[in-house]
Amino acid sequence: MEPGFLIDHAHANMGTEQEWVEGDLEKRFWSGIRTKGRERFGVRTFRCTRCGYLESYALTPLT
Repeated sequence: MEPGFLIDHAHANMGTEQEWVEGDLEKRFWSGIRTKGRERFGVRTFRCTRCGYLESYALTPLT
């Protein structure tokens, strides 16, 4: 396992895929969160139809 954080780009009712970004969260004053030069992956979530349990995976690299 490696450290990282999730980014949710939803804005103005326009949903987009969540992203997992490697490393620790580093906030910037003007630009929000630093992601430049870090690996990013699309997040896929699966739900159990019986109990509702969720599991998320970050398998697909984003460019």
